[in-house]
Amino acid sequence: MPSFKELNENFSLADQMQTKEDGSIVLINVFTVDPADENELLAAWTHDAEFMRAQPGYISTQLHKAIGGSGTFVNYAVWESVECFRNAFTNPEFQKRIADYPASAIASPHLFKKLGVPGHCVA
Repeated sequence: MPSFKELNENFSLADQMQTKEDGSIVLINVFTVDPADENELLAAWTHDAEFMRAQPGYISTQLHKAIGGSGTFVNYAVWESVECFRNAFTNPEFQKRIADYPASAIASPHLFKKLGVPGHCVA
């Protein structure tokens, strides 16, 4: 089972899942893992991604691996709403799957919304 480390210690993922944010949201989950456990992490993540893909409100996901010998991964997943993500994340079936991650894994999930920045980013 992985350890969890909040990206923002002042506002946890649990706090975020209670918000009434409108519109789509993005889950960013940074994983660090011992390089020897990389295949185990990928297998657990794939298993989770298959479950999440079948959940209402799921839009997409993409996993990224740091270059070089780094054992850091970033998962970027888009959901229709906080409510859809919360329902999937708190589903007992998903919660059981978390135990499949290697013990060396540290997960740091946090929710975001897309911002528009004139001349650079569209909302």
